[in-house]
Amino acid sequence: MAIIKKFRIKSFKNINSIIEFNNISLSYGNRLILDNINFKINEGQIFGMLGPNGVGKSTIFNLITGLISPGTGTIKIAGEDVTKYPVYLRTKKYKVGYVPQYGGFFNDLTLHDNLKAISEIVIDNQKYRIDRINYLISKFDLDNLKDIKAKFLSGGQKKKLVIALSLLSEPKVLLLDECFAALDVLTIKMLQEIIVNLQKENQITICICDHQARDLLACVDVAMILSNGKIIAEDTPSNLVKDINARNAYFGDNFKFN
Repeated sequence: MAIIKKFRIKSFKNINSIIEFNNISLSYGNRLILDNINFKINEGQIFGMLGPNGVGKSTIFNLITGLISPGTGTIKIAGEDVTKYPVYLRTKKYKVGYVPQYGGFFNDLTLHDNLKAISEIVIDNQKYRIDRINYLISKFDLDNLKDIKAKFLSGGQKKKLVIALSLLSEPKVLLLDECFAALDVLTIKMLQEIIVNLQKENQITICICDHQARDLLACVDVAMILSNGKIIAEDTPSNLVKDINARNAYFGDNFKFN
């Protein structure tokens, strides 16, 4: 697939980190998942995470949202230490949105009623609630699907719905967990375009983790490779695939980006 990213952010006039991990370690029993990792995600970036199964990508998302706490180290959002802050505070105060790999919607509610149900939780003003729902239905071209139950939507339509649900609260940071998994080529391209447009039009910082390396690298500004609990490489996509550590640990010798 051709690279759909129309531009890449080479540098930032003001490099403001919106997510920051400082000396984060985490173990489950005797198993070390993250080993003293440090990284930053800058405002406005599309940031990617790659690595084998069980390397800690989803764990990093759970640490950002506050579902779990690190064993050691600190997590900052917008410059503030949020390591001990609960999920709801990170969602409301720091506007962190999350798109899970599976689910994220009510199967037996229509697409419109899914949006209505979540909007009643995250939007207080009733008029704005209606306006926001109508805006997202229009933005994702879902008008002809709004009265269909979510369980009858296609994989791509469900993904659009879950992203729309996550955008109801107008997040500043959007986390996408394995967003390209089990999707066909055209749906992946559609999703890539949505991601790039969210950055360009809404100035949302986006973090993606996935196993589909080519699909992820086609739409991110910067990506990092995780292996054995450590970050072994971090760079722009074109530089990352040339990195010897990244090739040895993840890409292999025959991987071609484009």
